[in-house]
Amino acid sequence: MGRRNIPDRLPQDGTSKGNYTSIGLGNEKGSISFGHIHEKGDVTSGVMLRTPDGKHFMSMDIDGQRKGWTTLAGPGNFTVEAGDDNKKTDCTIMVNSKNGDISIIARDGNIRLEGNNIELVARGEGGSAGNIICTATENFVIKNTKKILMDSSSFFRLSTTGTGEVVANTCLSIYGSIIKGVTDAVAVKNSKNTNQKFQRKCTGGN
Repeated sequence: MGRRNIPDRLPQDGTSKGNYTSIGLGNEKGSISFGHIHEKGDVTSGVMLRTPDGKHFMSMDIDGQRKGWTTLAGPGNFTVEAGDDNKKTDCTIMVNSKNGDISIIARDGNIRLEGNNIELVARGEGGSAGNIICTATENFVIKNTKKILMDSSSFFRLSTTGTGEVVANTCLSIYGSIIKGVTDAVAVKNSKNTNQKFQRKCTGGN
């Protein structure tokens, strides 16, 4: 039998969701409800699963500012496991954002990616898309790797405001159709090859 569901607290704009058909079933261990209105009164949950712990629930919202949202929350671990009966070539778990970003955040922990192969693909053209950007406030380390191969079609640059080192303990090969070596000496007196312009570019001078 249906029952009216009215929230305890109204939204700041003075409006509130309400319905006469919400139903629920539960006991001291947990509950399921259909048409539950969230505490603020601004969103209706089509289906909500809850435990006595207010931080442990699942809600499928159907209106308001979270229309179409599905929220899973828990105070402990969250585990997704699948694929026992699948083949190695199957796509067992897929997360597909048709529009918008995907954020994976560990507020106080590490993020690990592990697999036979890891592929990063960025699609797009024109500079505004198709970019992979890595930022580390301390170290960016690649280790225990047999080969590091980088292939650029137009330009590459390695720079540092501190000390730079290139080390090969067996053989170091450098090739260029033209090789230019410039020191800060050209800052005082320009060379005949006008290397002063290149020196200013690298040091941020005018």
